[in-house]
Amino acid sequence: MDFFIGIDVGTSGTKSLLVDSEGKILAQATAIYPLLTPQPGWTEQDPEQWWRAAVQGVRTIVSEAGIPADAVRGIGLSGQMHGSVFLDKNNTVIRPAILWNDQRTAAECREIERRVGGRKKLLQWVANPALTGFTAPKILWLRNHEPENFARVHHILLPKDYVLLRLTGAFATEVSDASGTLLLNVTQRRWSKEMLTALEIREEWLPPVFESPEVTGHLTTDAAKQMGLPSGIPVVGGGGDQAAGAVGTGAVEPGILSVALGTSGVVFAPSRAPSLDAEGRLHTFCHAVPGAWHVMGVMLAAGGSFQWFRNALAKEEQLRARTENRDVYDILTEMAAGVPVGAENLFFLPYLSGERTPHADPNARGAFLGLSLRHRKEHLVRAVLEGITFGLRDSLEIIRALNIPIREIRVSGGGGKSPFWRQLLSDIFDEEIAVLNVEEGPAFGAALLAAVGTGAFESVEKACRVGVQVVDRVLPNTERAAEYEKRYRFFRTLYPALKDRFAELVRL
Repeated sequence: MDFFIGIDVGTSGTKSLLVDSEGKILAQATAIYPLLTPQPGWTEQDPEQWWRAAVQGVRTIVSEAGIPADAVRGIGLSGQMHGSVFLDKNNTVIRPAILWNDQRTAAECREIERRVGGRKKLLQWVANPALTGFTAPKILWLRNHEPENFARVHHILLPKDYVLLRLTGAFATEVSDASGTLLLNVTQRRWSKEMLTALEIREEWLPPVFESPEVTGHLTTDAAKQMGLPSGIPVVGGGGDQAAGAVGTGAVEPGILSVALGTSGVVFAPSRAPSLDAEGRLHTFCHAVPGAWHVMGVMLAAGGSFQWFRNALAKEEQLRARTENRDVYDILTEMAAGVPVGAENLFFLPYLSGERTPHADPNARGAFLGLSLRHRKEHLVRAVLEGITFGLRDSLEIIRALNIPIREIRVSGGGGKSPFWRQLLSDIFDEEIAVLNVEEGPAFGAALLAAVGTGAFESVEKACRVGVQVVDRVLPNTERAAEYEKRYRFFRTLYPALKDRFAELVRL
């Protein structure tokens, strides 16, 4: 039996898992690390911690599974997208990586639009507008604000590609992750010479671009020793977390949509050709499936909003969870289930980190609307979950408007484990939701990509048909869906009414 490792370099931790050649997960482990917030709206991490977490995770899963290390045939990588790792000529990290949810680059986004000649030209060259989370604005920010560090730049890598460098010594990326840099010609699946010229970014700073299942390096002797593996194991390009997560849920063919309820929330739709939203509200990226693309809407703080509520307002429930040896999120969703639809006219705007889809606005902020003396903590919990799900429906509506086929919607991510949230998603979307046999998303997808790249499967699609099965379906409740339709229409009026106030708030 052959075995494959998937490593997902996430925002809160790195997950590693081991699968066999039939796609069965044998072991998994997560090593966590802190998120650095040196200023409001800034998010950074130390890339060395990603590497340590990957080493720890791989050693753990191989040991727990009890397999011979020399039976590992391939390693795949996934990770948080858009982050910028700046390296000097000695491949030393120059400064902490600036992450996907960092909002410091609004001025650089305006600079990019000015340099290239407007948003229409951006959509033509790289299929996406300039957003604060993307990599290119971060490069300009470094040049504008830390010129001494910028003068030392010799290489620029994405988070998972930095781990690839530590694994193999190779500089490489792949099309799905590179799509989120704002520097890739997404249609032609290569770096955009027009963008690089306009922004004065050297192409030699960027790694070569591969398709996701392609082998891009082999495990070095030093990395193998640290991980307890033999050297020479092939490492494939892998995928950005959303594309790899789509592989992990089988969303690799048109008509199968994926909804990922992680720190961010993503509605993801595969396509055979690039599909552009003229207003730039959806991302158009290369898929981890060779020769395929996808569109996706991204909410910056989906599970992140629920996590904020847990940390800020659920101390009592956290204590109870420890006492009863339960997951605090299960306790909170039980509380929400005891509250009527609409939380007695309480609404929550889930823009705690600014927003991307459909409101590309770093100034957007979270808010409760409709608070009264009747409301208790359980009402707030339900309002948070409803607000997140309303925000995700915004992305679904844009996908529908583009006439992209929707045959099945599959849910994944931490929030997808909750029966309450799955039902809420079905009711607010007014769509059937498919529940899968796997819940691991990007790390699982990365392992499947490794299996494809090393010849265990002929294609990504065939790997998904073996490893991913629908095990349950959640149907919308007709009465609740009708009530949520009315409330969703009201929800959609809130951001436009508050947009200017958010901008003023930031300037106070």
